[in-house]
Amino acid sequence: MQQIGTVWASLDRRKQIIVAGAVVLVFLGVLTMSRLVTAPSMTLLYAGLESGAAGDIVRSLDQRGVPYEVRGGSIYVPGSQRDELRLTLASEGLPANGNQGYELLDSLSGFGTTSQMFDAAYWRAKEGELARTIVGSPHVSQARVHIANGSNNPFQRSVAPTASVYLVPSGAQITADQAKAIRFLVASAVSGMAPENVTVVDSNGSVIGGQETAVAADTADDKARQLRERVMRLVEARVGTGNAVVEVSVDTVTKTESIRERRFDPNGRVAISTDIEERSDSARNQSADVTVASNLPDGDGAGGDESNSNATQTRERVNYEVSETELEVHNAPGAIKRLTVAVLVNGTRSVDAAGAETFEPMPEAEMDALKELVASAVGFDAERGDVITLKSLNLPVVEPQGTLASTSIWQKVHFDAMSLIQMVVLALVSLVLGLFVIRPILTNPVTAPALLPAGAQSEAEAVLTGEIATDESGQFTPFPEQAPAGGVPALAVQQGADPVDRLRAMIGDKQEETVEILRSWLEEGEERV
Repeated sequence: MQQIGTVWASLDRRKQIIVAGAVVLVFLGVLTMSRLVTAPSMTLLYAGLESGAAGDIVRSLDQRGVPYEVRGGSIYVPGSQRDELRLTLASEGLPANGNQGYELLDSLSGFGTTSQMFDAAYWRAKEGELARTIVGSPHVSQARVHIANGSNNPFQRSVAPTASVYLVPSGAQITADQAKAIRFLVASAVSGMAPENVTVVDSNGSVIGGQETAVAADTADDKARQLRERVMRLVEARVGTGNAVVEVSVDTVTKTESIRERRFDPNGRVAISTDIEERSDSARNQSADVTVASNLPDGDGAGGDESNSNATQTRERVNYEVSETELEVHNAPGAIKRLTVAVLVNGTRSVDAAGAETFEPMPEAEMDALKELVASAVGFDAERGDVITLKSLNLPVVEPQGTLASTSIWQKVHFDAMSLIQMVVLALVSLVLGLFVIRPILTNPVTAPALLPAGAQSEAEAVLTGEIATDESGQFTPFPEQAPAGGVPALAVQQGADPVDRLRAMIGDKQEETVEILRSWLEEGEERV
């Protein structure tokens, strides 16, 4: 502290102001850097929210007293509280993302609510629930569902409802299979809606997958992919990952066929009904002359011949049905007509005593066992013309390109680019101030020739070289000879040096004596004046 005070007293007014300003700037820089270091690291909480949902998040954070930053459409919070805040806000139903579901119906009251108002709220709630379900997928960031239901029109019959879905993917584009799943999801949630009446549109304005391809049966490529995955999973369980190649070709029926066959067996008959009819007739004939007396009721008729006849008839009828067989076959498009499977498996490699690598194919017993497993997995049918080819060949080893991805400790540390830039700039400013302003001023010695009177330079040099010294009364007395530890006097070392350099060296070695000499000379100069 005494040395600093001495140097401060030896500086003029301008240098003192410069040093004071530099010290203040260095102090502020160090303080700012410490504040940045101790400040909490802000990490992303939510981004891409709608204005209403973002306002609800900010209001909830204000109520909890959590510090946050809003940068554009993103909300940042301290990294140590991010996960806890997400769980807490999710329990409160935040962020809502503007998709309200069946809670819209809770706000409706029976009094003053018409049927049209309830229907509109119901379909709006249905759209919100479907959008929530679709956004639950990790491949979709935002979704909107629009349902057109015309069943309320009494003057139209059999009007099928339709729907459209607008998606914003989160990263990769939505595939046709994902769009197909969304179509079936929406169609299953709305009564009377068919999947072909649902249109899926992405954020680029293009329709994802045509309706005819989305609702049709699985194509030959889809079936081939499914069978290939089955066979690959089965074969790799034995030979290992990367040691098998599987290709499946499926030939399917592309047209609809209807076959109806009716056969009769004449040798086989069955009695289905029996009818028995019996008839009995009785007749009486009398022949006589016709007179007046014969026509009277009580008159005596004339005599004549009389004959009686009785007849009985029995008829039996048996109905037989001929044996009949009726067969009707419908072949829809997509049925497998022929199946071809090709499987290539790797063998084993061994190194002999000479260091040469030899390849050995898989044994025939294992090949036969794998072939049976593959046939069972794909549903092999020899009558259909299916073919399975299984070979064991040498597969070259392909070295992976690039480096292996691994976790790093820096992934758990959250950095803010703007904060890092600010810290680097402040560190550079503090370093420049310390190296190029304060250090030169503090390390710059005070030269005696600049402060001595005109005729006192030789005397000061004599005093500093050790020839004379001052006592308390101001009288100069010679210094005793002082030798360094090696026995060589200090003056002998500097005999060949420049006088100015010698003087500076003496001032640096004997700063207290130099200050006393300068103070005495300054006091003498003031008294003379």
